Amino acid sequence: MTEASGTGESGLGQARPYDTVTVIGAGAWGTALAAMARRAGRTTRIWGRTREDIEAFSRTGRNDRYLNGVALPEGIEPMADLEEALAGTGCVLLVTPSRSLREMCGKLKGLVPEGAPVVLCAKGIEQGTGKLLSEVAAEELPGHVIGALSGPTFARETAMNHPTAVTLAFEFTPADRREPSQAPASRLATSLGSNTFRPYISDDLTGVEVAGAVKNVIAIACGMMTGAGYAENTRAALITWGLDEMKTLAEALGGRRETVTGLAGTGDLTLTCSSPTSRNMKLGLQLGQGIPRDECFGGQDTVVEGEVNAVSVNDLAERIGVELPVCRAVHDILHEGADLRQTFTDLWGRPLVGEPKALNVALDHPSHALERAMKAAQ
Repeated sequence: MTEASGTGESGLGQARPYDTVTVIGAGAWGTALAAMARRAGRTTRIWGRTREDIEAFSRTGRNDRYLNGVALPEGIEPMADLEEALAGTGCVLLVTPSRSLREMCGKLKGLVPEGAPVVLCAKGIEQGTGKLLSEVAAEELPGHVIGALSGPTFARETAMNHPTAVTLAFEFTPADRREPSQAPASRLATSLGSNTFRPYISDDLTGVEVAGAVKNVIAIACGMMTGAGYAENTRAALITWGLDEMKTLAEALGGRRETVTGLAGTGDLTLTCSSPTSRNMKLGLQLGQGIPRDECFGGQDTVVEGEVNAVSVNDLAERIGVELPVCRAVHDILHEGADLRQTFTDLWGRPLVGEPKALNVALDHPSHALERAMKAAQ
């Protein structure tokens, strides 16, 4: 391969970066991504729906509403006009909650320049349709290549320039496979990568998206059990079961199980289930402590993706005939009024099965047999 076809003097592939990056969404994660793009040397714009926040960002060079006290690199361009933010941009990082993604994509229609890829930076499955967010974006933004950025990332740490690694996933066309260094995923990895931000390239968009949606629900489960007073044994079991549920759903939808063992799956799951910095785990912690939902987060209206995903993930699983016991337990507690402790007791009381599943063994749980014996004796 010659240098003109993507190989430099080092023998490694050389990808053309996108010179201008536009971030849609000026919350904590959007701001962190803008900081990362700017540190990578890109012309960086960030759009936010609240003009007052954008004006404050422009004056101070910081976003104290969402990342209080965090110094950001100079040169980020905050914008309140969507058309201006998108004019001539090379790529778009779309950072909007899953429940409002379709609406936001509708606003972007006709404004995103031809050929500019759109990268989804939120995690979830559309409620009601069971569609992955990439499907939603493709419907609303026809003609644009859609990808996803996912991985173990807390916004504050990324914004503060702590070493971070993520996965960038796009479906690869035959042309991308012939010239992988010029595929959108490769070009974006080059556009965003720096000495502290390391993107990995994936062609398994489905696997990456499913992992991101399911891990939010599992994090709530871990928070619930921790808040209820249980400890590390319990959390480790839930993380392991959650990882298996991520693999099961990803594979059922055409993704690869191995994708879930990477940054977008195991990495993100481990982080989110291990710290109350995660809003998902923090919600679970408060509910496990007996705090009513409307009093969680000090009564503030806080978007928790896993709360929405608990509905959409379970609806999708039922639609395609996949069992996800942990996700179902979280759904029932959050949305059906199920008792938290009894629901998790029932989760532990499922039939005893083999590990691996190929053993094809399923045994009645001893506690159930004991209950039946006691009833029979009465």
